[in-house]
Amino acid sequence: MYTSFSDLLADGKEQGLPLWQLIQQDDCREGNISTEESWKRMAAMYAAMKASDSSYDGKQKSRSGLVGGEAEKVKRAREKGNLLVGDFLGRVMERALRVAENNACMKVIVAAPTAGSCGVLPAVLISLEEKYLGEGRNPEDLQHSLVESLYVAGGFGGIIAARASLAGAECGCQAEIGSASSMAAGAAVTLAGGSTEEAVHAAALAMKSLMGLVCDPVAGLVEVPCVKRNVIGAVNALTAADMALSGIRSKIPADQVMDAMRSVGREMNEDLRETGLGGVAATETGKAVRKRMTKPGLQ
Repeated sequence: MYTSFSDLLADGKEQGLPLWQLIQQDDCREGNISTEESWKRMAAMYAAMKASDSSYDGKQKSRSGLVGGEAEKVKRAREKGNLLVGDFLGRVMERALRVAENNACMKVIVAAPTAGSCGVLPAVLISLEEKYLGEGRNPEDLQHSLVESLYVAGGFGGIIAARASLAGAECGCQAEIGSASSMAAGAAVTLAGGSTEEAVHAAALAMKSLMGLVCDPVAGLVEVPCVKRNVIGAVNALTAADMALSGIRSKIPADQVMDAMRSVGREMNEDLRETGLGGVAATETGKAVRKRMTKPGLQ
């Protein structure tokens, strides 16, 4: 498994292979599987992401009652043309909420890389798929490119896990939404036809923008503020991708950015690392929700 972006870049230059193929080879070695089996699994992963989006029910609420129907509100506003960000980003927002709400409602999702950040990558890739199909891109070629992009996202997530963490309990929400945003940024650049270097810079830019994000789930539930943070992660991924595709480069190398994330996470007070004791979870309202949720019969 790759543990640094620099090694990934060096191998790509040495072997003359694209990022996704290097990561696929690594996956095959680690899992002792064929390239065909690896591809099949990754394609199934994307299909599961699409299913987690399409299975959304705007009338469903989480058991706590804190989450449900938000994506439907964005959809209605988008269809009326009332969103300041326009239709495309509106669809990204809507999808990030749909998948994250489904997680809160105990539906099947793909942890990408975690359940709390499950809406970021699907929101970016599915929305881009829809956009490119609308622009006349060949459906079969696009499906192939989407799976390639998912390899890149997975490989980037593996590096972040090795150098820092993907767990909110260890490094705060920067390790969850931040990592998902970096993964999605790299995937978006790949899908757009960007270079290997641009994908890596996009990942670094995305993480730097979310550095220090705390994990403060109200009542210890992956609902508030977690669901809405998926929107921020998805939109941040796209802006990072666009910056990289425009020629902007991260002044701090990607490996060093992820190392910094680890350091910041370790410096965080324990209350800000998924304990539900700090941040918005420690507000008057947050405490009231926690008290309500700990009553007999609600646990």
